[in-house]
Amino acid sequence: MKISYNWLKNYIDIDLDAQQVADWLTSTGLEVEGVEKVQSIPGGLEGIIIGEVVSCEKHQNADKLKVTQVDLGNGETKQIVCGAPNVDKGQKVVVATVGSTIYPTGGDPFQIKKAKIRGERSEGMICAEDELGIGVSHDGIMVLTDNPKTGTPAAEYFKVENDHVFEIGLTPNRADAASHIGTARDLVALGAVKDELKDKSINWPKVDHFKVDNHDLEIAIDVQNTKACPRYAGVTLTNVKVGPSPDWLQNKLRSIGLAPINNVVDITNFVLHETGQPLHAFDASKIKGNKVTVRTVADKTKFTTLDEEERELSAKDLMICNDDKPMCIAGVFGGVDSGVKEETVNVFLESAYFDPVWVRKTAKRHGLSTDASFRFERGVDPLNTIYALKRAALLMKEFCGASISSEIVEEYPQKHESFEITFNMDNLDRIGGKSLDIELVKAILTKLEIVIDEENGRELKLLVPPFKVDVQREIDVIEEVLRIYGYDNIEIPQKLSSSLSYAPKPNPEVIRNRASELLVSRGFLEAMSNSLTKADYYEKFKSIDSKGIVKIANPLSSELNVLRTSIVFDLLEAAQFNQNRQSTDIKLFEFGRTYSVKNDKSKEREKLAIAVAGNQEPEAWNTQSKKVGFDFIKGAVSALIDAFGLDKFNVHWKESEAGFLSSGLSITINKNHVADLGIISGDLLKEFSLKQDLYFAEIDWTNFMKLAGQAKVRFKPVSKYPSMRRDLALIVDKEVPFSSIVEVAEKTEKKLLENVNLFDVYEGKKIEDGKKSYAVSFIFRDEQKTLTDKKVDKVMSKLLHNLEKETGAGLRE
Repeated sequence: MKISYNWLKNYIDIDLDAQQVADWLTSTGLEVEGVEKVQSIPGGLEGIIIGEVVSCEKHQNADKLKVTQVDLGNGETKQIVCGAPNVDKGQKVVVATVGSTIYPTGGDPFQIKKAKIRGERSEGMICAEDELGIGVSHDGIMVLTDNPKTGTPAAEYFKVENDHVFEIGLTPNRADAASHIGTARDLVALGAVKDELKDKSINWPKVDHFKVDNHDLEIAIDVQNTKACPRYAGVTLTNVKVGPSPDWLQNKLRSIGLAPINNVVDITNFVLHETGQPLHAFDASKIKGNKVTVRTVADKTKFTTLDEEERELSAKDLMICNDDKPMCIAGVFGGVDSGVKEETVNVFLESAYFDPVWVRKTAKRHGLSTDASFRFERGVDPLNTIYALKRAALLMKEFCGASISSEIVEEYPQKHESFEITFNMDNLDRIGGKSLDIELVKAILTKLEIVIDEENGRELKLLVPPFKVDVQREIDVIEEVLRIYGYDNIEIPQKLSSSLSYAPKPNPEVIRNRASELLVSRGFLEAMSNSLTKADYYEKFKSIDSKGIVKIANPLSSELNVLRTSIVFDLLEAAQFNQNRQSTDIKLFEFGRTYSVKNDKSKEREKLAIAVAGNQEPEAWNTQSKKVGFDFIKGAVSALIDAFGLDKFNVHWKESEAGFLSSGLSITINKNHVADLGIISGDLLKEFSLKQDLYFAEIDWTNFMKLAGQAKVRFKPVSKYPSMRRDLALIVDKEVPFSSIVEVAEKTEKKLLENVNLFDVYEGKKIEDGKKSYAVSFIFRDEQKTLTDKKVDKVMSKLLHNLEKETGAGLRE
């Protein structure tokens, strides 16, 4: 959004450096992304002066050229070769001196240099209107008939205005600032904290002298969809003389990058950028039946917009219509037939409040984005509708010679009220990180035009004006106060307490790809198999749950007649396929779905299956061949759990009851079954003619994903205090899993215990039958001070007691 500094000063009396204003606007949240110096005439006519032609002779070497001597008013005469047919002695002309740059209309700028033209020296250029960028005529040089003083700078003669334009990155929540007056409001609000702006207020242009001149042309309105158009108003103007706008108005529009069109359209654009209220001017002669209807039209109705493109309307597009056809897409774009043209005499001027959602959807449907839709989509001030209408009508009366020929007609069934919010000073102090004086806060709120309706100690009942469309909660008011007070004025405390957490919604594909990459890095290959398998497998192996199996009504073959309930058979087939081709070192994984039916309800689960057999690494001269075992498959599953932060949850390992395993473990995390892993049963190995042990894991990827989405990254500083380690050799029953040792340890000492690690399991000599030995390390650390042996010994004594009591563990002798 472009805001002109000179234009801004029409509404707030300030005499400040443009850069300072830019800095202050940025501090309020209206980020000024750049400040551009502009002139009402491109280049500002720098180096261009008024001269007098003191002699004009025919060029000896060119019939169409003349050699002139031009007095530049500084006691020096310059020779300039000129090709204009109308140049003559005694004329006052506009001269671009050597070193100056001119900006031709519709062309690229270029610098004036000394030159020889057909043998004659030329030190400058006598300019035509288009060469200066102030018009389009190239019939000859500009001859100034009002006899200006020789040597007068052209910028002074043509009253060039110098301005600074702020390029503001307007965020969607700041619809209230989408105009010059809206931007000025923030500078006024800064008066609560900036002495330079202390007593400033908005200088609203006067409209109280608005009056109806006659009732020569009455046009009625009918709003048939008040949800899409809660407020609609219009007024008729007659005897309009369409022509060029005055220079000051054209300069204002040019400064923000708008091209002047004619006085009527320029005024509507001017008021839009002045107040933030879009307006539309209709040629009244095109309003059949002298009635404007706001309604939707039939789906696929054809309509040609101002850009002369035929569009197909939707039944959900709100249209401004006459008795015969649509004239304008409400709040978005006008029609080619109803707009103001050179021959227009009477105008119907529209000012409305259209629902932001309706406008946004319509603009998106048609791929349109206009200055009007930009503001309506974000929400304009519904209480500003009539003011903007009067302002534009008065300007048309002044600069178009128009007469106001009707009362203002309006439909406004449901009035917009101020929004009530309860505001607590304690919440402001807590969220802002600084205690602000209540009187200062009240001053800021008042400057923001937020009314303090009631005051009860440190609690205020506020009435927020409708133009602040994004201020609807207490937190929004807190933001308003803090942005005016200035975030730079809130000191950073010596100590910051924070908790960093990053927990985006998990992306299934990203997590799956990460898991695949992890397995591939460990030497696995991905398999892909059919989710259809054969029912014979489930009939032969009753230990594998076949309840709820989904049968195919018309299977292609008996090999593909049921949907799988597990991926185990598919990877066993893959292992068999590899073995039959002398590939016995197997590391495979597969993502796939499994299916079942329970109580007439179908159930789909995502699964990840892993199968390993043979050697861990390929045979090589510098490594010893080592067979895969349970630790290998357990390591792969544990790596996945750790990689996605599931190890931070409550992880339990117990003996698996999966029918496809002869022995193995089941993993439960936060009471969610996550995986079964172990060695494939002998019956299955025999069925698939596998000649070596095969270790298999099946992960419930649906549950795994759910838990991965809950896992959060937590940060903490590196401890300043050392850890202490204690090792125990524990004798336990064979049935006691290591997870029971961990569980008892964590219950015994929650604060100091940092890690429990199993580094050896032993069965054999000196160990009773039915028993095994766990070698376990316990790591302790106090985050507040250095631990003592006495403290750790006390914890270990209590731990040994609890282990013996709950698991029957004893120390190995």
